[in-house]
Formats: sequence, structure tokens, C-alpha cells
Amino acid sequence: MHVTPPEKPCPSIVITSHSNADYDALASMVAAGKLYPGAVLIAPSVQERQESHYFADSIAYLFNLQQAKDVDFSNVTTLVVVDTRQPSRIPQVAAVLGKPGLAVHVYDHHPDTPEDLKGEVTVVKQWGSTTTIITELLREKNISVSPDEATMLGLGIYEDTGSFTFSSTTPHDFTAAAWLRERHMDVDIIGELVSHDLTREQLDVLNILLESATSHDIKGITIVIAQASLDVFLGDFALLAHKMMDMENIKVLFATARMGDRVQVVARSRHPDVDVSRICSAFGGGGHSYAASASVKDKTLAEVKAEILALLMGSVNPHMTVGDHMTSPAKTVAADQTLTEAEDIMNRYGLKAVPVVKPQTLSCVGYLEQQTAARAVAHGLGKLPVSEYMHRNVLTVSPDSTLFPAMNIILTQRQRLVPVISNDQVIGVLTRTDVVRLLLEDHSLRIPEGDPLSAPAREKNIRQQLEERLPEEYVDLLRLAGRLGDELGCSVYAVGGFVRDLLMNRPNLDVDLSVEGDGISFAGALAKKLGGRVRPHQKFKTAVVAFTNGQGRQMRVDVATARLEYYEHPGALPTVELSSIKMDLFRRDFTINALAVQVNEDRFGVLVDPFGAQRDMKEKSLNILHSLSFIEDPTRILRAIRFETRFQFRLGAQTERLIKNALQLKMLEKISPSRLFNELNHIFDEKDAAACLERMEEFGILKIIHPLMELSPSKTALLHENQSVLAWYSRLYAGKEPERWVLFLYGLTRNGKYPVVNEVLERLGVTQRMKREFLRLRESIRQAQIQLPRWKKDDASMSGLYATLSRIPVEGILLLMALYHDDDLTKNLSYYLTRMHMEKPDITGEDLKTIGVPPSPLYTAILEEVLAAKLDGKAPSRDDQLRLAETIYMKTCEETVRQHAVDDLLDGRT
Repeated sequence: MHVTPPEKPCPSIVITSHSNADYDALASMVAAGKLYPGAVLIAPSVQERQESHYFADSIAYLFNLQQAKDVDFSNVTTLVVVDTRQPSRIPQVAAVLGKPGLAVHVYDHHPDTPEDLKGEVTVVKQWGSTTTIITELLREKNISVSPDEATMLGLGIYEDTGSFTFSSTTPHDFTAAAWLRERHMDVDIIGELVSHDLTREQLDVLNILLESATSHDIKGITIVIAQASLDVFLGDFALLAHKMMDMENIKVLFATARMGDRVQVVARSRHPDVDVSRICSAFGGGGHSYAASASVKDKTLAEVKAEILALLMGSVNPHMTVGDHMTSPAKTVAADQTLTEAEDIMNRYGLKAVPVVKPQTLSCVGYLEQQTAARAVAHGLGKLPVSEYMHRNVLTVSPDSTLFPAMNIILTQRQRLVPVISNDQVIGVLTRTDVVRLLLEDHSLRIPEGDPLSAPAREKNIRQQLEERLPEEYVDLLRLAGRLGDELGCSVYAVGGFVRDLLMNRPNLDVDLSVEGDGISFAGALAKKLGGRVRPHQKFKTAVVAFTNGQGRQMRVDVATARLEYYEHPGALPTVELSSIKMDLFRRDFTINALAVQVNEDRFGVLVDPFGAQRDMKEKSLNILHSLSFIEDPTRILRAIRFETRFQFRLGAQTERLIKNALQLKMLEKISPSRLFNELNHIFDEKDAAACLERMEEFGILKIIHPLMELSPSKTALLHENQSVLAWYSRLYAGKEPERWVLFLYGLTRNGKYPVVNEVLERLGVTQRMKREFLRLRESIRQAQIQLPRWKKDDASMSGLYATLSRIPVEGILLLMALYHDDDLTKNLSYYLTRMHMEKPDITGEDLKTIGVPPSPLYTAILEEVLAAKLDGKAPSRDDQLRLAETIYMKTCEETVRQHAVDDLLDGRT
């Protein structure tokens, strides 16, 4: 009976979101579906989650999400994109984006990026979640939602606001959640799917505070006053004030609440010109300039608020503006000037950095550091325009802005200077030097405790993660290294990928230590304490300590001297100088690898994150540390793709631009063959190596290495098949792992002629032995492809299959499995790898000796013939095999006697 497949939906409106979708993305789609009745929701790829929950598992069919392949897009006139504006993140509707006359509607809460879609309708608000934005529209339009829909939307809001604990959370998020709760949002389901800190009562009160909050400008300083009237006493009211400060990024807050016959006042200040203790003292309370409280009797909330405002008017000092302290006029360079010209200007005026402006409009488009320009010139890149290596994501301020936003940019965003903009022109700059001078000259200008400028997030203690996520012996090892550092008077840190993976909760027990001092001497002392041995590398001031642990297992620790590296020329190995831990981290490739955790006893677990690695991890963004990184070490291009794929991050815009710049300058061609092959090997070892190679193809890297390696659809398919058979084989626990590079390089050079494949191997600098084995494998596969089809026939022998495959290494057999999609052939190849290749005769040479066969090379021939008979089912038992061996021997003897007779006869004739 022929079953007609269901007809594909053919909508005029489709809704989608970004790949690797989280709950906010999915919830935004569901919410948008309410705004656009009749629209079809196109499912993006979703984040893999460890937990299994009936609600999460039911999202696709509860809200009728469709796969792109199951939808007819021919009638689509409107595309609705939520929770992203980047075309690269919506590949499932890539074909639709190019349609003429398509209307694009965008709803998002993320910051602007250069590649953002320009929509006919664009709704972008810096709220805690995109779901909140659309929920607010539903509320305004009085569009009803079902309990399941309310729960889904609430799930998106709760996840993206960290259950209302992230500083990006806004009052709108609480309002949206309250509206959804009124429509039977199931908080029990949400609580099971996302963690939260506040109790329901606290959340209700916090929502009241946020809704009641009013802002007041007191002599240029924004003061927020929030009020709540409660029927019962609420403990830890100060906690809600703290949460509110963080969520709204409030500088000065007075949170007031009526509880019984009193008004409780909690005041917090992150502004140097507002001393909240003076205000609370007037009510009989007190505290510090930055944190104070009071309990007021016999006054209403309105009266307390009025008195607070009156007291503030008399106690707040006028604020200082950027315009009062900026350097003006500013020296600038044009984006089209050369790096050599820019370096000359900075050297002439003693500048560490300059704003970069458009040649025609003089509007600010970035800034350039003197160090970057000087190094670029040293590498022979002085004729390139400034625009190639300037920092594009520049933050600016206006002259009437207070000092604190500019100080925040310099001290927490690592921006060396802040351009001051008026009428779209650069009229001045505020520099790091200006900020340091201000702090030294004006002691009243302080960085308040708890303010982002004091950067507590840059140095936090992760001792708990160390103890929970590492085996006990590794924690003991780190503590031992820290105590040794104390004895030798040096700071010791665990660094790099070990720390990165610890924070990301990924397994990694490769311990790398960095020492502010003599790393080689430290390694020697550590080896002595561990009863191990040390192998030093004087040139790079590093050492490897190898030792045996208590269970008899071999372990190693890499020890490095905290060092600064510089490169004599592009692609060269680095030259090393002693340095501090922060300079040591700066020499690394990406922000996520520029992490350290101190292990000295009094600072055990203190995290050092000078370049914002934690922020980039949260945002899933991979960013290079400095503009010339890919010029000085082009292998970092391949490393960037490897990390981007492994962690499912996206390259930052600046990082991607710098990769393309390095490729245009042919930097990849400067890598030595051995270093290139080493990096490719790391890519081949990745779990999703095929995706890495596809990303390399997007950048044109494979063609740069060698034109033969450029991908085609058939090559891409084979690479994915290789990946699948390797994963299958690894689950067999068959002993030695196959050489992954063989499979992937075969896939990349498939159908290449011998001389061209040889060129690829030369470019990659493989050894002569590896080259011979690879070329021999290619030939054995070619021969096997001629012979294998016969095993589809009924009369095919298993011994013949064994004879063919036993001459091919395991890598070749896996490749044959990847190449063939025939079930019978694949079954036979699988059987060979899992069983047949281990088959042996049930008899041995001793048995042959027993039946009278004298020891000789004849043993091998007899046993091979016996094994063939066993494989074909002709001699299944040991007795059958003994009889067969005796028969073979007798025939051999008879043949020998006949041959001797013939020889004698011939000798007689002569």
C-alpha cells in the first residue's frame, strides 16, 4: 500500500532564533507566535542539557516547532528573528534571507554588532531577556496566553536573568514574570529547570521595590528611592537592596519599607560624593559612607522619602565631569594613514594610544595603541593602513558625563583611552594616566567598595571548585606546590587550559604551573619532594616533573617560569624573558586561556583573570588578546577554529577580522611544515574534527595549505563518516587507538593523483616512514575496493575476506567502512574488526609436532590453511583442524616424493 507523505506547510510568515538555542530563544519564538497568528516556528539547533524533564522534552510538540526541511518556504514574505540579529546564527533559514521583497522583523536584547540584520521592524531593548520584550507587547495588546505558554515564557525570562540575579535584569523582567504568573505560569516546573536564590516572598517584595523605584537628579547624581508596604516583618531586607543595586546598576539607593509601626531604611552608595551614613544618622541610624540603615518611628513612607530628598540636597557635593579633566585638543590619526605614520605621530608626542577617525567626517571609529603600531612596523607591515589593526569596539563619553563611566571603561574594559565626543567629533581624550593622576591628587575621588571599578570579579576565590571538581590527589599536588613556593619565596599558579576547563567543568588533568621566579629551580625542588625526576628546557625556562603517585600511576607536571615572549619575525618561535604572572598571561593566545589560579597557602584558589576570560566564557565568545597575535604566530588561526568548535563559541568580530587579515597577508604560508602538521593533528584529534575542517574551508585555509585539500560535498560527507566510524571503533575498547590523521588526511586528499598527494605530504612535513605507510595504505584501499564487491555474492568465502583485509591496517579498514554504504559490506568489515581479525586456529605448532610434522616454515603454511578452513566453516572443531593439518602434511609429503622421483628420473636421463 502506498502512503502519501504529509503535505509540507507553506506559510507566509516564519519565526526562528539562533543556533544552539537556549530557553530564552525558544520562549521568544513561542511568544512571537502569539504576535503573528498563523506563523510557523522553525526549530533551530538547541543546547544539549544533561537534565531530562518532561516539560523541556515536550517543547517541540507542545508548541509545534517545525524542522526547516519539513517546511515549504516558497510563499514566505515575512521572516521574524528573535534573540539574535546575526545572519550567521540562523543557518536554518539562510535560503529565505536571500528572497527578494522579504520583510524581516527583529526582536532582540543583545548589544549591536556590525553584522546585524536591518529589519523593517526592529525592536531592541537592553532588558534581561528577549522574552520579556515580547511579553510586554503581548501585555500591551491584551493577547491571552495559556498556562503552558506562560510557563514557557517564564522559563525563558528566568534562565536569561539568572532567576533575576544577573545585573542585566530590569524591572520589565519582573513585571513580565508577574503578568505571566497571573496567567498560571508554573513556577514549580521552572524551579526544576533553572536554579534561583530568592524565595517567593522576597521576589514579591523585590518586584514591589522595582515597580515603585523613582530616580531623582541631585546635583548631577542619580539617586533611586524605592518603597514597599508590608503586612509582616521581612528578614534580610538589606539583601533585596543589594540585589536591586546589582540588577539595575544603581549607584545610590534608598530602599524603604513599612513593617508594622516603623519604616526601615537601607541605604547603599557607590558614588564618592554621596555619604549615606549622614542621611541615616539624621533618622537616628548610621553606618558607613557606602552602607547605612535606620529604623524610623511615627513617620509615613511619603514623609521619609521627602526628608531623604531634602537631606540629600544639602549634603551632596557637585560632581566632576569628563570635560573638566580631559586632555584637549586630542591628537588623532586617520583610518587610512599607514601604521608607520601613526607610529611616528605617537613617538613624536609621547602617546601610548590615539583615537582613530574617518578621513572625511572625523568621527571616531576606533583607537590604536603605540605598542601595536611599533610591533607591526617591526614585522614589516608599516605600509598597511591603521584600520587593519586598530581596536574597533571603542567606547566613548560626552564632555558633560561624570568621571565614573569613563573610569569604568579604562579600569574594567581595558581600554587605554576614552575619546570624548561632541557633535560626532573627537574633542578630547581621558587616558589611564589622567585617571591615575586624578586618584592621586584628589583623595575624595575614590573607587567605592562594591563598585565595578574595584573589580572584585577579576579576583575571586575558586577553592571550592578546585576541591569539588578535581581528584583529591590533584588538590594535594597543588597545595604541595603552593607550600613549596612559600618556602622558596615565590608565587606559584596553575595556569592556562587547566584553569579554563576547571571553570567550564570540563575534564582536564594536565597540570601546568607558572612560577614568578626560577621555574627550573622550582621544578627541581618539586621533583625532589615528589620522589620524581625533572627534565629542564633552559631555552624556554620550562621543565617537566615526572613522578609516580601512590597508586603506582605515572604522572607529570609542566612547570614554566612566568615569562614574556616576543617574536623576531612572523611565524618564528618566541624569544623568552622573565616576567610577572599578568605579563605571562598576556603572551597567551586567547582570553579564555589567559587565566591563572594561585596555589600559595595564604592565597590558595585565588583566580587571576586580567583579560575578561570569565565574561567571554559567559558570552561564548572567543577573543584574541592583541591585534598582532595571528601575525606573530599564525598557528593561532588553527587554534582559534579548534577552540571555537570544541566549546561551541563564536569568534569575536575583531578576532575574525584579524584572522582574515593574516590570511590575506599569507601568514599561514610562513608556518614550518612540522608546526603546521602538529596543529592539524590537534584538529584531527578533536571530537568534531569534521566541523573544524568545514570552518577552515569557510576561511579558505585548506586551499591555502594545498589546493587538493579544498573540500567538496563528497569529501565533506566522507569526513563526517570518518568521524562516525572512529567514534564507533573507540567504543569497542580494541586496544591501540587508530591514527586519526590518516583517516582525515585521506578524506582531504581523496581522488588525488600520487604526485599531488606527495606534494601535500611534503607541505605537512610528515616523516618518510609516515609517508610510505600513508601511500601504501591508499594503494591497499584501492586494491580492496576492487576485491570487496565479490563478498556480496553468496559464494564469497570469509577466508578470502580475511586474506584481503589482514594486509590492511585498522585505519584502512575504518576508511573502507566510511567509504561504503552497503549494509552487507559494512557488516563484513565490522565483523572483521570485532571478531575475525582475532581468530586463530585451535591447534598450534606443538600439535603439528605431535602428529609428526617436523619444525619448519611448513608450520606457517599449514596453520594459515587451517585458519582459512575454520573461517569458511570447513574445519570448525579442533579435531577437524588436526585431521586437516595431517591431510595437508601428507599431501605435501606425497608431492615432495613425486617431485623427488621426477628429479631422479631427469637426473638419470642426463
